[in-house]
Amino acid sequence: MTGTDTDLAKQILDLLSTPPSGREALFALANKIRRENMGDSVFLRGIVEFSNVCSNRCLYCGIRAPNVKVNRYRMADDEILAVARRMSDWKHSTIVLQSGEADSPAENRRIGELVRRIKAETPLAVTLSVGNRSRDVYAFWRECGMDRYLLRFETSDPKLFAELHPDCSLKDRLQCLEDLRAVGAQVGSGFLIGAPGETLETLANNILLCRTLDLDMIGVGPFIPHPDTPLAGRPNAYKDDTDMFFVAVSVLRIFNPQAHIPATTAFDAVFSERDGRDLVLRRGANVFMPNDTPQRYRGDYLLYPDKPCVDEDTGDCSQCVLGRLDLLGRPVGEGPGHTVKKRS
Repeated sequence: MTGTDTDLAKQILDLLSTPPSGREALFALANKIRRENMGDSVFLRGIVEFSNVCSNRCLYCGIRAPNVKVNRYRMADDEILAVARRMSDWKHSTIVLQSGEADSPAENRRIGELVRRIKAETPLAVTLSVGNRSRDVYAFWRECGMDRYLLRFETSDPKLFAELHPDCSLKDRLQCLEDLRAVGAQVGSGFLIGAPGETLETLANNILLCRTLDLDMIGVGPFIPHPDTPLAGRPNAYKDDTDMFFVAVSVLRIFNPQAHIPATTAFDAVFSERDGRDLVLRRGANVFMPNDTPQRYRGDYLLYPDKPCVDEDTGDCSQCVLGRLDLLGRPVGEGPGHTVKKRS
């Protein structure tokens, strides 16, 4: 780290160490910074989990390749397009196409052509989240109309990354983020909160890395291991103080004032009795990502257990979120919700 990075890491660590008695003030500060930089609007970005086929063996993920209990699927392109065409009616401005990592020339070509069709047939912005690829593939997808890409680095600790992700390195992941920026995509990344082996210093460095990468969107969520994985039963590092999950989001907002930060689904899984995503929206977030995957696939796309809304169908989640936003007094964002950052 440079001297400046060391100073910032200490500032971040100090805020992460805020005692419970001071957290409401921290949450209020993050909310104020969010309002001043991003406004009150909440952008709706509908997720379509179009395939759970994955070649990776991440130690905590339910769709990891060695998990033979998973019923594998790939949605047909026309089925995905049918969902995309309805999203504007649900006040969504972005479709997020998410899948396991299945890198092949045929799949890469298929994804590109799918993006091209969505851009031709709908007004939606398109975000892809399908894992590590080469710069040439990212460039092809960008030419097809891809607006954004989400690829979480998960942890800034190279050793911990290697333990959790045996199929690639942190260096590889960061190179992908650099390649995405080079081809002109808006770049999203983020991290797990409380992975086994994480320290508070690691968490501070995760937030610092987000700032250093100058990300357009930052998605974070609690570590929740799937029961059919090698990390089944391993506790979250903050199991005895789960409000640290909200502290992390608020500190993330304070040090990344102009990034889009979504209230991710995992917060509802952990805080089901407290409407976790609502609390995240009150503590720094400005994006909500309804699940628009057809119901018949949802039970087969379980990255972690107790995922909410599995029994709902396409569009149901959208109606629910509109009600939640109304109770929060937050309007739905209009337009594509692109990055607000100005770069030369």
